[in-house]
Amino acid sequence: MVNETEFWHEIRKDIPHYKKSKPRVVPAFTIQALQENTVVAKPPRCGLYKPQPPKPSTFRKFYERGVFPISLEADIYGPKISWKVNIEDLDFHHYLPLFFDGLTETEQPFKFLVEQGITDMLEQGGPKILPVVPQLIIPIKKSLNTKMPEIICTTMRALQKLVRSADCVGEALVPYFRQILPVLNLLKDRNVNLGGGIDYAQQKGENPADMIQETLEMLEIYGGEDAFINIKYMVPTYESCMMN
Repeated sequence: MVNETEFWHEIRKDIPHYKKSKPRVVPAFTIQALQENTVVAKPPRCGLYKPQPPKPSTFRKFYERGVFPISLEADIYGPKISWKVNIEDLDFHHYLPLFFDGLTETEQPFKFLVEQGITDMLEQGGPKILPVVPQLIIPIKKSLNTKMPEIICTTMRALQKLVRSADCVGEALVPYFRQILPVLNLLKDRNVNLGGGIDYAQQKGENPADMIQETLEMLEIYGGEDAFINIKYMVPTYESCMMN
């Protein structure tokens, strides 16, 4: 004996109006999701590790205008920076943040000029470096937020040179850990997995995860007694290199 539901199903199955079409994809948490013959759309990818290519830096714009007192020269050993003034006489509040702003550069000769310029100024800056530390945080944070391995490595090298450049610089960075460490926490354990291949960047010491670990250790060493607890707060998987 056929019940009423099956009876009407047999009657209506060939009528176009009653044929079930392919379910419509509708946004989640809307009134449409309650309608018949609908499925909720999958959530979009958050892109947590997706690199964010940077725009041309302020350093590039100023260099192309001839504002920097430097020029690029070449000798038998390769390219080098020629300073037109004594580095000790420079206004560090003006020039050092601009060089750090150029950490996002990946094209030559800008990348070379930025790295060498930062190295020269940090080696000869002495007491002029410490007062400029607060102005360096935004450029450092901007370069880290690109999440691009090449830029991350360049920034880690600059940070390591910065904390060793003058007395108390490492301690002056501690209050800014909440701004510069979140990306390091995100990428700290994200090593490149090549299976049986060879990561030539890692051979050069340029693996981002390895360089982040080295930089965190240096921040702890030069950051004073409060450095570890502040690093641990932002990077829970970090283990002290001094207590062990």
